[in-house]
Amino acid sequence: MNRIAVFASGSGTNAENIALYFKEKTDVEIVCFLTNNSDAYVIKRAEKLQIPSFIFSKKDFKESNIVIDYLKEMKVDFVVLAGFLWLLPENLIQMFPNRIVNIHPALLPKYGGKGMYGMNVHKAVVANQEKESGITIHMVSEKYDEGEIVFQAKCALESSDTPEDVAQKIHKLEYEHFPKVIEQLL
Repeated sequence: MNRIAVFASGSGTNAENIALYFKEKTDVEIVCFLTNNSDAYVIKRAEKLQIPSFIFSKKDFKESNIVIDYLKEMKVDFVVLAGFLWLLPENLIQMFPNRIVNIHPALLPKYGGKGMYGMNVHKAVVANQEKESGITIHMVSEKYDEGEIVFQAKCALESSDTPEDVAQKIHKLEYEHFPKVIEQLL
């Protein structure tokens, strides 16, 4: 049995999509959602899905073992970042070597790094008049968006696309591919 923890900082649509995908699987269980944002809608999604959620502060995350202790308590063996905005501390990465995966809303190495998330990415893509965008699913390393790329999917962009249009296209790719790639990695 693979026991997965999903980290999210905001709405949690990808976290919910992943949980629903694995709901009927017998070899995978989403055991908890973790967030750094006490106002994040992902907490409501966790309640609706009857999945435990865990909220932590920056100090907890960076200066203590509270998060790691919780993951141990939940017997987690694989971590998914689904819209989680903080860089993971080294001790967390070491606890799950090659067992932490992230999704990025662009075709890395373009539009990656600190501050490049969500609408920030889509605005940059539109401003640079890109002809395509997409998603990158990658293993997590000590640096933002620099881990080994395991999957990319592309979508064509129109010159009339707004950042919101790009976001819709990207979300469609995320929902379609992220759970399947996680399953393949397991």
